[in-house]
Amino acid sequence: MSRNTLEICLKCHGIIVDNDRRIECDNGFCARSCHRKCTELSEDQLKVLEMVPNLRWKCDTCLNRVQTGAQMSKWLETSLREHEKRLEILEEGLVKRSKHEDPAQTPPICPFLPNTVGRKAVTVTVVFVTLTFLLGIVLATTTNLFGKTLNQTGLDVVDNSTLVILKVAEWGGRPAKRMLDAQQLPINRVVISHTAAEGCESREVCSARVNVVQSFHMDSWGWDHIGYNFLVGGDGRVYEGRGWDYVGAHTKGYNRGSIGISFIGTFTTRKPNERQLEACKLLLEEGVRLKKLTPNYRLYGHRQLSATESPGEELYKIIKTWTHWSHEI
Repeated sequence: MSRNTLEICLKCHGIIVDNDRRIECDNGFCARSCHRKCTELSEDQLKVLEMVPNLRWKCDTCLNRVQTGAQMSKWLETSLREHEKRLEILEEGLVKRSKHEDPAQTPPICPFLPNTVGRKAVTVTVVFVTLTFLLGIVLATTTNLFGKTLNQTGLDVVDNSTLVILKVAEWGGRPAKRMLDAQQLPINRVVISHTAAEGCESREVCSARVNVVQSFHMDSWGWDHIGYNFLVGGDGRVYEGRGWDYVGAHTKGYNRGSIGISFIGTFTTRKPNERQLEACKLLLEEGVRLKKLTPNYRLYGHRQLSATESPGEELYKIIKTWTHWSHEI
């Protein structure tokens, strides 16, 4: 029957205006309609009809003219139980099919533990062993387990009283941008300063510190070379800058006719180590021996010739006890 035509309720014989309030007989040869309220079914039963597939309503005529709502409800319950049985049969079939298609389960990694627990245990063990191995490599590299040290590549100059001077190329520095002004030798004045940065106690670290100073002087200030004539590291080595023969850039107004020696580190509250102090003394002795310094040269702290805290209070106290230190400018 076309739903565009007027439909009459089978029970109350009223016109069915709203399709949402109608219910149609599931018998294909009948297709009679009825108001939902006239079926004598409860709201819950009507919801079951809407939700459960393959469960349909039949009119009284198709149900042998059953007139009572009780018998209609009984038929609905019977149909629902049949539908549940069909679902149970379908579910059993799916379970059997899944068991048949499942591949053979892999044997557990650990026979004494559930399969998932065994896999997790093995995974954790592998990760732990890998991390331990990597940690061992790092420790071996940093603690000299392979017979190589990153902190010192030669003998300590204090132990054998030997002066070790590293040329610019040896500490990885850049050459001067142009020919530097020559000093008039021998020199009569030495100025001691500090770099006012972090110290160092190995050739590798000290070379890196000197490179930072050189980059600052040449790139930030635009100088032709690192300003100091020499730098002294906490490793007991001397790092050559402009050397004995060229005018430095360390003490404004006093560069010409002076040798600027800077201690790598900051010595306002702590003292330089003995290796650093001994290396500086050996350098000064070498300057006199090479006739780069006069035998009666004068030694000054940077603060005596410039408005600065350099070379730091602790280092300044020490150099004031040295033979060539002078308070006369």
